[in-house]
Amino acid sequence: MGMLSLPGFLSCGKKKDFSLTNEKDAHASDSDENSERGNWSNKGDYLLSMVGYAVGLGNVWRFPYLTYQNGGGAFLIPYTLMLALAGLPLFFMECSLGQFASLGPVSVWRILPLFQGVGITMVIISTFVTIYYNVIIAYALYYLFASFQKVLPWSDCFSWADEFCSKTRIVSDCNTTLHGEIIHANYSFITSKNLTCINGTINYKPVQFPSEQYWNKVALQRSSGLDETGRIVWYLALCLLLSWMIVGAALFKGIKSSGKVVYFTALFPYVILLILLVRGATLEGALDGIEYYIGRQSNITKLMEAEVWKDAATQIFYSLSVAWGGLVALSSYNKFHNNCYSDAILVCVTNCVTSVFAGFAIFSILGHMAFVSERPVSEVVDSGFDLAFVAYPEALSKLPVSPLWSFLFFFMLLLLGLDSQFATIETLTTTIQDIYPKVMKKLRMPITLGLCTLLFFLGLICVTQAGIYWVNLIDHFCAGWGILIAAVLEIIGIIYIYGGNRFIEDIEMMIGKKSRLFWLWWRMCWFFITPVLLMAILVWSLVTFSPPSYGSVLYPTWGTAVGWCMIIFCVIWIPIVAVVKVLKAEGNLVQRIVSCCRPAANWGPYLECHRGERYSHIVDPKKEKEHEIPTVSAFVY
Repeated sequence: MGMLSLPGFLSCGKKKDFSLTNEKDAHASDSDENSERGNWSNKGDYLLSMVGYAVGLGNVWRFPYLTYQNGGGAFLIPYTLMLALAGLPLFFMECSLGQFASLGPVSVWRILPLFQGVGITMVIISTFVTIYYNVIIAYALYYLFASFQKVLPWSDCFSWADEFCSKTRIVSDCNTTLHGEIIHANYSFITSKNLTCINGTINYKPVQFPSEQYWNKVALQRSSGLDETGRIVWYLALCLLLSWMIVGAALFKGIKSSGKVVYFTALFPYVILLILLVRGATLEGALDGIEYYIGRQSNITKLMEAEVWKDAATQIFYSLSVAWGGLVALSSYNKFHNNCYSDAILVCVTNCVTSVFAGFAIFSILGHMAFVSERPVSEVVDSGFDLAFVAYPEALSKLPVSPLWSFLFFFMLLLLGLDSQFATIETLTTTIQDIYPKVMKKLRMPITLGLCTLLFFLGLICVTQAGIYWVNLIDHFCAGWGILIAAVLEIIGIIYIYGGNRFIEDIEMMIGKKSRLFWLWWRMCWFFITPVLLMAILVWSLVTFSPPSYGSVLYPTWGTAVGWCMIIFCVIWIPIVAVVKVLKAEGNLVQRIVSCCRPAANWGPYLECHRGERYSHIVDPKKEKEHEIPTVSAFVY
């Protein structure tokens, strides 16, 4: 344990190379345990940042739709099981890993140098995702500003609409009875003869609702496809600039500033969700929407379909933001003895409860929309962009004082997106800090602002007239397989190569000794259940792969090729770094591989006072050659 002498006490503020310095990062303050990297000001900053990172747009625009589609309330059974079997074990592992070493997602792979490319893959994927994620925030900002009008611009077919725009369904033709015979006729003929359609025979013209045409024609100015880039949509570019300015302002002091901002960005969406739920519950037709969501009688038979379990596992996996590197980065600023176990459970449960809660708020108002437009709920329900920017805005436009409800909804989307974005950018700056600590101490603010500026310019392709196609393309490739590959290698590397039992001993150094019964569940998940589930999801995703498309628009061959190039660029670093590490090692090939499968000499708790006897061998890198480092086989544990 930590030495009681004065030098041992002082070592808690020293870096691993034992060099004292008077320079402090903006992250650090005098009260921090780690005066080099800094710590969260308090537990609330960390928890809300984690909740804000995990709870994002998917909780609002994907989970409710999946629940409706996969058997209503019955879907909560596989969803909860997948949380326990796949989501929570990975979440706890990453939180523990970052907190133990006080390092970001790349440098933390001192635990297993051969797999350091996994950390690089996580950071690159996070970079790609943060580019298009801020574009979605820009969409929310645009609609937020558009809500400051007495009449919502998508509430009717205004000057921008074409002949296919209509607020109601238009009958095309149907069967009717004429002179005792059943005939099929145009609706204009039927109305001119004062005839009536026979129930169940009505055909409707293909029309688009005002909100759909507004989204495509006005907000996006969408082109015909990826081939037609068109011009930059200037107001979306300004909204994108504003969103990056907000992110930069919130992160200019790192966790010390973002940790305070999240008290608003993470908590206020719950207030808005509650307001929308209360308002929605008082509307006619709300009960119909709720019944479609959870179901008066849940369809238990749906649980026999493999697709339902795959959807539950995938939703849990992406919803909790595991394997993106953000959990490791945020947890790296915790104090060493923080109870990361209880934190992981609290954040995971909060995330899942939020998803269920959001479903009630969404479906109650969609039920009212179906009631007003005299359509079944199934025809107004959608997911993703169509839910957030077409179906739900259409429903809100039918409410009294519609601009108010529209403002609240898009303000909620803005906040949900921003705190996820804060954590993702913090992941990138943490990576830079671990690699160039001295530079970050002096230039944290300009580096953060420079990073935001660079990402803004990279995102301009996503605010052209073909921008939505690029957003969809990046999401289709980068936010899919790359993360699954990283997660599979992460758990295999830590549990099977570094050693699951050794990792558990590391965790016990932070949270205290636990019984074998306590670890039984985690061992079952880490050693078998979670890796098998992740492999199954990965294989399923590869087998069921379909070329990207946006609605009915198919992507050109070169567009799909660009998508493959992006995912290859993300994961290629895993073998490249592994080969470089092996080439730099000493001995024959087998000795080199075994050497790279052992923890680096400087792996362990960041501060000397936390190292105890297990990591007492850590020495100044400059003196490593003067000391014999104990070599333990990577496969002993």
